[in-house]
Amino acid sequence: MDVFEAIARRRDVRREFTGDVVADDVLWRVLQAAHRAPSVGNSQPWDFVVVRERATLRRFAEHVAARRADFAASLPPDRAATFDPIRIEGIETSGTGVIVTYDDARGGEHVLGRATVRETGLLSVALAIENLWLAATAEGIGVGWVSFYDEAFLRDLLGVDGTPRPVAWLCVGPVEALQDVPDLERFGWRPRRPLADAVRWERW
Repeated sequence: MDVFEAIARRRDVRREFTGDVVADDVLWRVLQAAHRAPSVGNSQPWDFVVVRERATLRRFAEHVAARRADFAASLPPDRAATFDPIRIEGIETSGTGVIVTYDDARGGEHVLGRATVRETGLLSVALAIENLWLAATAEGIGVGWVSFYDEAFLRDLLGVDGTPRPVAWLCVGPVEALQDVPDLERFGWRPRRPLADAVRWERW
């Protein structure tokens, strides 16, 4: 699969995980792709915490379910009805969580290229996540990004101390298939914008 096909096939996976655990050699290749991402000042401000203990997966899944319920309760009735069938996690069924952290202190205070745009460090982590996702897609592995959680809870769950902060819990595992249409489009949450609406020439 070339990179353009991987980009087109990539999906945020929820309900398609088979329940099998991704093979260690495949996981390592995917993590290697993530680690090869470009980063501001070559600071490589990421780390990857791999979680497979069932008890830890279950605790996080229960926490996420509570946060999902809070979000659902905040929605107006029409949006709540649209949201109801949308699954927001595959934490236990994926069998593997890869938590990507960001360390603002990595590389010291004078990170080349970060002096005027501090966010470039966090954006570097986003590039690592995208690399991971595309490599997983090329390997036939699904990835789902879980964002319904309290950061303090996740830091405590993983024992993250000091300056690093968890920025993404990624569910990683074999899938039955990848959906042709992303879930949020299929269930009517929001359609994809046409490229022509997003491209501007010369000025805003």
